[in-house]
Amino acid sequence: MEYVPRERVNILTAVLSVVSLAIVFAAAGGRIPSSTVPIAPDWVLESIPLFNALISAAAIGTITVGWRAIRRGNVDRHRLAMVSSFVLFAAFLTFYLYRLVATGGPQPFPGPETIKQFVYYPVLAIHIFLAIVCVPLVYYALLLAGAYPIDELYRTNHARVGRIAASLWLISFSLGIVVYVLLHVVY
Repeated sequence: MEYVPRERVNILTAVLSVVSLAIVFAAAGGRIPSSTVPIAPDWVLESIPLFNALISAAAIGTITVGWRAIRRGNVDRHRLAMVSSFVLFAAFLTFYLYRLVATGGPQPFPGPETIKQFVYYPVLAIHIFLAIVCVPLVYYALLLAGAYPIDELYRTNHARVGRIAASLWLISFSLGIVVYVLLHVVY
């Protein structure tokens, strides 16, 4: 069953990527006023980073399960795991953006300047870069999966793009957990 018209995969990937990244950059840049989101108690805002680290860990698990499932030929399990990964990513992004908007932007690094400059910023930069690169790759792989029946999907770029997206996604989620630990556990 075709959920996405095949001829629209590229344009939908581009539109979804641009809109998603524009929202993220607007929230991170403080361009979305905090009055646009409901007010939450401080404990909720303070809980979001831990919750997002747990979501990231769960996403690492579902991506790994999906990868192993497809290598073993279990398409149904692969599909379930990868859709679950995307849902976890969407939940992570929703909570992350809510907190960014509600608090007026990213929080400053509270640790020593040397750690900030030589550890935190490089890890954060790689995490952000990979997250940005993953957005169109993940959309493309998912849209291809929705546009083609399984027996025809093998003739598309789904597997190749999916391997790249999953690899980068795993690294990005892992580095996100490192960022959380540096911001909220170590310092």
